[in-house]
Amino acid sequence: MAVYTEVADDELESFVAGYDIGDVLSIKGIAEGVENSNYLLHTRAGYFILTLYERRVNEADLPFFLGLLEHLSGHGVTCPQPVNNRKGRALGRLAGKPAVIVTFLDGVSARRPDARHCGMVGEALGKLHKAGAAFPLARENTLSINGWPALFRSAEARADDVLPGLAVTIAEEISRLQNAWPKGLPAGIIHADLFPDNVFFLAGKLSGLIDFYFACNDFLAYDLAICLNAWCFEPDASFNITKGMALINGYARERPLVDMEIAALPTLARGAALRFLLTRLVDWLNRQEGALVKPKDPIEYLKKLRFHQQAESARDYGLLR
Repeated sequence: MAVYTEVADDELESFVAGYDIGDVLSIKGIAEGVENSNYLLHTRAGYFILTLYERRVNEADLPFFLGLLEHLSGHGVTCPQPVNNRKGRALGRLAGKPAVIVTFLDGVSARRPDARHCGMVGEALGKLHKAGAAFPLARENTLSINGWPALFRSAEARADDVLPGLAVTIAEEISRLQNAWPKGLPAGIIHADLFPDNVFFLAGKLSGLIDFYFACNDFLAYDLAICLNAWCFEPDASFNITKGMALINGYARERPLVDMEIAALPTLARGAALRFLLTRLVDWLNRQEGALVKPKDPIEYLKKLRFHQQAESARDYGLLR
């Protein structure tokens, strides 16, 4: 979440007047994340999240995202729900951008996740994958292996300004993964961005998942690999195998991994690290003036990639069978 587009008071009041949620009492920008403009909206009906879609979000994908939220909620996954306006539509326009109001979830993100958090996240991810199996729409993962070369080309000329030798490192890793990327793994709807700031906890329990705007169809175990990267490394870039074990075991309680997924896990984890290294690198090199968010350090994911390059099997991530 972040703020890239400022909304004028009169525009906001006119937009909200189209909904049955009462008058605007307050609005506050949310300065987290990197993709869209997000506001905490307080009206006489309560609290909501107002999102203006920016940057990588294709407007044509919005029916997929909004439909997915409704589907998952109907299948036991706690996530925000789109609010329809008086015309029965969830999607509108505000400040020249596609915009939506969604319900507010109670809870806070875990700033220092421990193994217990990781276990709950794994379980929630497994439930999400099972719930998504019946969703009728599909969306390609444009930020997976087929999209990495184009991302790299957009940053290659300046990559060494961030760290000398980075361009060669990335080029070699893309080539290696193109040759090693698995085929035929179980696939379906994945979240693709289930970082700690997209998971809420309340009273010691997981209370909801947010920010589904990278959701797509891909290998289910790739989503697990993304979570291993996001949840199981310490600030010094060391992998915490206790957290990894908790996350994998939590996932397996809902959806056990098959043998081919277990064998592919180190490669999928490398790919997940490369994906976020690339998107962070692009964002780092194209910082937007005035945005209430700092681009995230791409080198964090280079350090994680180095760990994955040394991993020999799923045992290195805490899977003991």
